[in-house]
Amino acid sequence: MNHKQLTFAREFRSLTQTELSNAIPGLSQSNLSKFEKGLSVLSEQVQQRIITYLDFPEEFFTKRIYNNLEHAHYRKKATVLKSSISLFESQCKIIGYVVDQMATLIEWPEFRLQPLNVEEGFTPKYIANYTRKILGLKSDEPVRDVFSLLENAGVIVYEIDTIDKFDGISFITDKGYPVIIVNKNFPNDRKRRTLIHELGHILMHNENNYAISTYRDEKCREGETEIFTSEFLMPEDEIGRSLQYLRMADLLPLKQYWLTSMASIIRRAKDLGYIDKDRYRFFSIEMSRTGQSKNEEGPVYIDKPKYFNDAFYLIKNDLEYSYEDLSKAFSLPIDVLRKIFYFDQPFTLKIVR
Repeated sequence: MNHKQLTFAREFRSLTQTELSNAIPGLSQSNLSKFEKGLSVLSEQVQQRIITYLDFPEEFFTKRIYNNLEHAHYRKKATVLKSSISLFESQCKIIGYVVDQMATLIEWPEFRLQPLNVEEGFTPKYIANYTRKILGLKSDEPVRDVFSLLENAGVIVYEIDTIDKFDGISFITDKGYPVIIVNKNFPNDRKRRTLIHELGHILMHNENNYAISTYRDEKCREGETEIFTSEFLMPEDEIGRSLQYLRMADLLPLKQYWLTSMASIIRRAKDLGYIDKDRYRFFSIEMSRTGQSKNEEGPVYIDKPKYFNDAFYLIKNDLEYSYEDLSKAFSLPIDVLRKIFYFDQPFTLKIVR
C-alpha cells in the first residue's frame, strides 16, 4: 500500500486521521500518522480493513498519483478551514488523475499557447496581448466564448461543485495536460475572470517551463496575473477611451460590451489612472448604496465547457465503457466517478401542485 494514496483516499472521504483510526479495529491514530508519513508499516489485516472502509479499489492504493499542487495556483478566500482545503485539493487531484486516465482512451487537444517568462522582459500586459493575438481576438473584441477559447487552445476546463471559498485552480497533470478547474456556482462574470486569471498562471508561473526567482513570491505572482487578466479581458488601448470621463451610467453598457463586472471596470479605471482615489471612493459608495456591490444588475453571457463532457461520452457511448468498466480501468470507486461525471446523472421533473 502506497502511504500517499492512503492519505489521498482518506482526505477525499473527508476523514481525519482520528476518525479513520477510530473506525478501524487495531489501528491507532499514532500508527496511522506514522504510516502516512512513510515512517512505519501496517499489517495486511489492518490494510484490508482500511481499504474496505474507504471503499476504494485495492489497485488504487498501489498507484502513484502526484498531480502536485504545491505550485498550483488557485483563488480562494483567506479564511478557509484546513479540512476544506484538503478536500478541495484531493478532489482536484482526482480530476487531474482522471484526465490522465482518459488520455489512454481518447486524445486531448494539443496545447497551442506560448508560455513566456516575465524575467526575460515580457511584461504581463505584453503576454496578455500576445496571447489574444494567438487566439485570433481582435484588439477591440471582447472575450465572448471563454470556455471554447481555452478548450480550443488545449486547456482542459472542468466546472466543480464546491463551496464558495474557492474560485478556481490551475495545474499541470502528471502527464503534462494543463487543467483549469472553476467553481460552477459563481456568477458568470466571476467565472470568466477566474478562467483568464488561471490561464495567466499557466502561461507565466509554470515552473516546468522555467525557474521562478524567489523574490517573485505569491503576492508578486498574483499581482502579475491580475495585470494579465485585466489586460486580456479589457485591453487598455481599447477600453481607455471609455474610461476618461467615467460616470455611473456608463458602467452597465461597458459591462454588457466587455462582459466583465462593473466593479472590475471601476478598478480598471483606477489602475489605469483615469479616476483618482476620491472618484474611486465615490463609485464604491454608489455601488454599495444602490446594492450593486452585492448583486450587480445586468447578466453576463458565458458559454459552457464541452471537451471534458464530450470526452466522457465518447468513452461511454462510442467505446462502450460502463461505470463498472471505468472503475476497473481507472481504479476508482463508482461513486467517485459519478461525482466527477455529475453531468451524466439523470434528473427528474416534478409536478407543480
